[in-house]
Amino acid sequence: MNVVLMGPPGAGKGTQAEFIKKEYPIPHISTGDMFRDAVSRETELGKEAKKYMDAGKLVPDEVTIGIVEARLAEADCKNGFLLDGFPRTTVQAEALDKVLSSNGRKIDVVINIAVPNDILIRRLSGRVSCKECKVVYNLQSNPPAKEGICDNCGGQLIQRSDDQGKTVAKRLEVYLEQTNPLLAYYSQQNVLQEIDGNRDSKTVFTDIKNCLESLK
Repeated sequence: MNVVLMGPPGAGKGTQAEFIKKEYPIPHISTGDMFRDAVSRETELGKEAKKYMDAGKLVPDEVTIGIVEARLAEADCKNGFLLDGFPRTTVQAEALDKVLSSNGRKIDVVINIAVPNDILIRRLSGRVSCKECKVVYNLQSNPPAKEGICDNCGGQLIQRSDDQGKTVAKRLEVYLEQTNPLLAYYSQQNVLQEIDGNRDSKTVFTDIKNCLESLK
């Protein structure tokens, strides 16, 4: 199965991606992972991406799409994949469709985890992560046993600058501007499934699992 996982910052995509990985033998592919892999292997596209990343700029669509195409051609994607963080725009979605159709493949389902903005702001504003092992906690719903200390490795917990106040609201605004046309694009293809993410993570996954099981 070829799956795209979508949802705004704070919707719980990371948690759901972990659940999906444990349940289904398909690779979880995030844009960040692909960039880091291509850069570390010093592929031509990786070198090109590194120029933009080092300059603090967004990697252009054509480079991103090339890296995605190369990753999806690898053997572990033969029986499907879970894309996370790509596509982000309609242009990228159209390019992805072309890449897949050239190999007789297509996106089977796009899962969009929907959560109201006020809940997202509350979640993100309470989010902290370990400086060492990167485990994420939420001070309201999933606090560490000891304040400021990671349960996993004992590292210091910090809050990302983009998880604070006005920055959170702006991130959500930008996400919606970019993503609404993309949701419309996939809705027109009849592959979009909206999942209510304003519930506990296991209940959310039950709905996602039912959706994925219907593809078999």
